[in-house]
Amino acid sequence: MDKIKEKLAALRAEAEASEERAEAAEAKNKKYEQEILSKDQEIASLQHKLSILEAETEKLEAQLSDAKTKGVQGVQEHEQNVSLARKVQLLEEELDTSERNLKETTEKLRQVDVKAEHFERQVTRIEQERDTWEKKFEESQAKYQQSKKELDELVLSMEGI
Repeated sequence: MDKIKEKLAALRAEAEASEERAEAAEAKNKKYEQEILSKDQEIASLQHKLSILEAETEKLEAQLSDAKTKGVQGVQEHEQNVSLARKVQLLEEELDTSERNLKETTEKLRQVDVKAEHFERQVTRIEQERDTWEKKFEESQAKYQQSKKELDELVLSMEGI
């Protein structure tokens, strides 16, 4: 019976040890289940953060794409502005040249007008001289014709003598 008692005691001790191990294992199991729940919640939270960050990444990529497009457009507009500024400068230089040419041409035209007026006065004076000479010529012609007529009459009268 001692052996049975010893065996019973050993079995009880073993049962108690098994019970303690079972309780420890259950406690550990609960602890791990709590950790699993905690980790699941953390995973869910991280997945939510990941989806938010992915959405934000897509938004930022879209903004980056827009910024790149605007940057390219900005560069193109800058190049176009530089080109237009060069054209404006060339046009201004052409305008300055044209204005100088216009001033020179206007001055030359004014000088030509002055010369034309001078020549018109000379032409008027020469026409007056011509008219005077024509009158003198006509008078001389008339005198010549009259003298010739008188001479012819004289010659006729002399022949008749």
